[in-house]
Amino acid sequence: MHGAVLPRQPSKRPGPEGLAAVLRDARVPVWTPWPLPPAWLVTGFAAVGDERSGTRAAAVALSGPGLTSGPADLVLIAEQPGIGLGGHHAGLDGGDPGEVFDGSPPDAKIDVSGPAATCGHSVPLWAVGTRADRAVYVGEAMGDWLWAVLWPAEAGVLMLERQNLLDLREPGMDLDLPYGAHSPRLEE
Repeated sequence: MHGAVLPRQPSKRPGPEGLAAVLRDARVPVWTPWPLPPAWLVTGFAAVGDERSGTRAAAVALSGPGLTSGPADLVLIAEQPGIGLGGHHAGLDGGDPGEVFDGSPPDAKIDVSGPAATCGHSVPLWAVGTRADRAVYVGEAMGDWLWAVLWPAEAGVLMLERQNLLDLREPGMDLDLPYGAHSPRLEE
C-alpha cells in the first residue's frame, strides 16, 4: 500500500564513530547548525535506509539550554519525500507535513551552506502545529525535506534566531563537534 518501506536503523551514539556511520551511505544532507548555539552539544544520529539503497533520511540530535527555561532538544532531519522520519518525530499520523505551504509567508528562515549549496542560501520554514509538547518547522532544501523538531514547544523560539546549517557530507567539513550524552529523542 505504501510502497517500499526502508528500515530505520538503530540510533548512533554521539561521537566521530556515530557520525561516520551515518555519513557512509548518506544520500541526503546530514545537517548541523554551525556554529552551534552557545552551550549546545551534538547528542546522536539516526538514519533510515540500508546498504543497498543508502541512507534516505538522516537525523542529527542536539541538546542545550532552553531560551526560556530548562533544557531543550533539537532534531534536524533531512529526508527524501515519502520516508516519514520527520513526520514521526513531528508526531504526525503520516510522513507528509500537510497543507503548511498554503502561500502564507514562512514562519522562520535558516541558512544552508557548504560547497554543494554554492555559497549558501536561505531556506524558508513553516510551522507545523501538531502537538503541544514540541515545535515543528519544515521546508525544502536541496530537493529534500528539512525538518526541525524542538522540545519543549517553547524551544521553538530558537528558530527565530538566524541559524546556519552545514551539510557534514561535504568535503572539508571536518568540524570539531562537541558531543554530549545520547539523546532519548532518537529512540522515541
